[in-house]
Amino acid sequence: MTADTDLPLAGLVVVDMSQFLSGPYCSLRLLDLGARVIKVERPDGGDLSRRLYLSDTEIGGDSTIFHAINRGKESLAIDLKNESDLEALRTLLGKADVLIQNFRPGVIQRLGLDYEAVSKINPRIVYASISGYGESGPWVKRPGQDLLAQSRSGLMWLNGDEGQGPVPFGLAVGDMLAGASAVQGILAYLVKRGIGGKGGHIETSLLESLVDFQFEVLTTYLNDGRRLPKRSNFRSAHAYLSAPYGVYPAKDGFLAIAMTPISRLADLMELDELEPYRDAPASWFTGRDDIKAIIAARIATRTIDEWLSLLEPADIWCAKVLNWEELLESEGFRILDMLQTVERDDDVSILTTRSPIRVNGVRPKVSRAAPRIGEHSEAIRAEFAL
Repeated sequence: MTADTDLPLAGLVVVDMSQFLSGPYCSLRLLDLGARVIKVERPDGGDLSRRLYLSDTEIGGDSTIFHAINRGKESLAIDLKNESDLEALRTLLGKADVLIQNFRPGVIQRLGLDYEAVSKINPRIVYASISGYGESGPWVKRPGQDLLAQSRSGLMWLNGDEGQGPVPFGLAVGDMLAGASAVQGILAYLVKRGIGGKGGHIETSLLESLVDFQFEVLTTYLNDGRRLPKRSNFRSAHAYLSAPYGVYPAKDGFLAIAMTPISRLADLMELDELEPYRDAPASWFTGRDDIKAIIAARIATRTIDEWLSLLEPADIWCAKVLNWEELLESEGFRILDMLQTVERDDDVSILTTRSPIRVNGVRPKVSRAAPRIGEHSEAIRAEFAL
C-alpha cells in the first residue's frame, strides 16, 4: 500500500483561491497526487459552488458538486476586504509552493495578489491563473462560464445530428479541461523549479483549453479549404468520420460501432443493401446517412448480446452503451476501484470518485470530506503564524 508520504507531491503546500470548478478541479488533482491543499474562502458563504446544485440533494449544508470537487481539502476563512486577513494570506503565500486563482482578469491585481506581487514575497512559488478567455481582448470581461465558453469555442457544432443546431456537452468540459491544463503547467514548473530554484506563472483559460481539445478536427479544417464540418443527419457520432461510426438502437438497448469496413459489416450482418458501397470507401462518408439507416434497421431486429456474440469474435469494434447503473454493476468498472466514501466529524458521509491516476500500482485514497467554511482556520493560522 502506498502511504500518503510516498505520493509524488507529498510535502507541497497548495493555496487555492479559486472557486466553482476549473481551479478546484486543478487543486483536487494535485491533492490526489499528495499535495496539501488549503482552500481560501470568504467567511460569509465561502466558495459559490457550495450552493451550485445539480439536484435537490444537499449534504451537510453544501451541494454534492462542492463535496465532489473539494474532498480532502482544508478551509481557511479569509476576508479579502480586511487588511489584517490579507496580510495573513500574504504570510501563507510566502510559505506555499503553489497558488491557484481564477478571478476575473483585473480583480487579483486590485487585491495586490497578482503574480508580480506574490513572486516578490515568494520567488519559488508556482502561480497558476485560470480565466474565461485570456487576459486581453474583447471577451475578457465576459463571464467565464462553461456553457458560454463552449458557445464561443465552436465545439457545439460537432455534437448531435446535422439538423439539431448547436448541441452543448452535458458536462462542464471547459472547466475540467482548463483545470487539467493548469495541472500540467504547474507540474512542469515544479520540475523547472526543482532544477533552477525559481517559480513562475502559468496561465490558461476555458476557451484556450476548449480550442486545444479540438486540435485534431480544427487542424483538418484549417488545412482542408476551411470547409465547415458537416455532421451526419442520422445517428451522428463524429462530424469527420464515415459510416458506420455511430450508436444504434437494438431490441434491448443501444450498440456503438466504431471504425469498421462496410464490406465486413455487409458480410457479417448479411446486408445485401450495402453492396453498392462495398468497394467504394469514399461513399462511406458521402453516403453515410443511407448506410447508417440500413445498418440501424438490421440492428433493431436483435438484442445487444446477439450482436456482440456475432461481431466481437470477428474483431468488429463495438460496445454496449451503458448507463450509470449498468456501469457501476459491471466487472470492468468494479475492478478499477474508482469509488470511495469520504467523511467529516459532523456526520457528513458521501460516496464519490477517486483519482484516475495510479501511483506505483496503487490508486491514492482520500478519507476526509470537503471542509466546512473556515473549518481549519485556527489550526492553519497557528501552524503558519498568520
